Amino acid sequence: MAFSLPSRIIAGYTARLFLMRVFAFLVALTVILQTLDLLTESSKILAAPGNGNAELWHYVTLRIPQLINQFLPFSVLLGTLVTLATLNQNSEIVIFKASGISAHQILAPLIAAAFGIAALHFAFSEAVLVNTNRQLAAWERVEYGAIPPDTPVGREAWVREGGRLFHAQTVTGLGTATLLRDLTAYDRTGGPLKEIVRAETARPTADGWRLENVRRFDVARGVQERLAVLDVKSDIDAARFTATSVDPEQTPFWELRGAIREVSAAGRPVDTLIAGLHHKISGPLSAVLMPLLGAVAAFGLARSGKLFVRAVVGMGLGFAYFVADNFMLAMGQFGAAPPVLAAWAPFLLFFLVGEAVLFRTEE
Repeated sequence: MAFSLPSRIIAGYTARLFLMRVFAFLVALTVILQTLDLLTESSKILAAPGNGNAELWHYVTLRIPQLINQFLPFSVLLGTLVTLATLNQNSEIVIFKASGISAHQILAPLIAAAFGIAALHFAFSEAVLVNTNRQLAAWERVEYGAIPPDTPVGREAWVREGGRLFHAQTVTGLGTATLLRDLTAYDRTGGPLKEIVRAETARPTADGWRLENVRRFDVARGVQERLAVLDVKSDIDAARFTATSVDPEQTPFWELRGAIREVSAAGRPVDTLIAGLHHKISGPLSAVLMPLLGAVAAFGLARSGKLFVRAVVGMGLGFAYFVADNFMLAMGQFGAAPPVLAAWAPFLLFFLVGEAVLFRTEE
C-alpha cells in the first residue's frame, strides 16, 4: 500500500476538483437547511417583544456555524463521490491506472486535501462554534428575548445538598474563579420549606460561598431582608456546579481539559466530558475517511452500468459511519462504553472497512 502522491499535475487537478465540489455542496446544504430552519424558528423569534428582522439575521449568524459543523463531513462524502464518479465516467481513472498509478495514489490527493479540511474544521469549531453555541443556548433560554449586554454567557446548574437545593442561572469560570449569577437557594431541611435565598452573584470561599446583593425570605415569618454580603458555610465545592454546567459543545478544547481535571478531582463522573474531548478530534478527522469510503465509486468500468450502484454503496458506507459515530458517542456519554473507545471506535472500524473494500476491489 502506497499513499505517495502521483505527479504534481495530477495531484493538483484531482484535489482542485475535490475541494470545489466539497465547498459547493457545503454552501448548498447550509443555505437550504438554514432556510428551512429559519422558517421553523422565525415565528418563535418574532413572538418575543421588540424582535424584528435584525433578530432573524442574528439567529442566522448563530445557527450557520452549527450547520457547517454538522454537514461538513457529509459534504466531503458527497464531494468525494461526485469527483471520483466523474473521473470514472470520463475514463480518467483508467488513464491514471494505465500510467502505473495505484488506487491509493489516486486517492492520496483527496486524502491530503481532507486533512486540510479536518484542520480547518477543528480550528473553526474551537474558535467560532463554541462561542455561537453558548450565545444561542443563552438566547433560547430566554425564548429569544432581550439579554442584557453585560450578562455573561454560561450554563445554568442545579445542585442538591441534603435538604437544600441550589439553582444558578449562569455558571462561568473554574475552581476558585467560579462565578455563579442569579443564584437561588431553597432550604427544606427537616421537611417543609423554611427559607429562600436569592443572590445576584456567588463566589467560592475557603469554607463555603460568599453571596452578594442578597434577598433572604423567611417562609415561617413571611419576612424578607436584604443583605449586601452573606457568607454561607457549605461543603459544596465549585466543581459541583462546574460538573453540571460544562458542555463540551460550548467549551473550547483547551478549557475542556482543565474542566475535566477540576471535575475529576471533585470525585464527579467525567465520562461525558472525556468522550466529548476526544470527539473534538475524531469528529473533524472523519473528513479523512470519506475519500476512502467513497472510493468504491472510482473503480470499476463505467460502461458496466454499475457506476450508480457503486456510488450508492459509497454513500451507504458514509451514512453508516455517521450513524455508528452518533450511536457510540451516545453510549460513551451514558457510560455504557469507555469514552475513548466511544469516540475513536467508529473511525478505526470504518478505516479498516474502507481499506478492506479497496484492497478487495483494486489492490
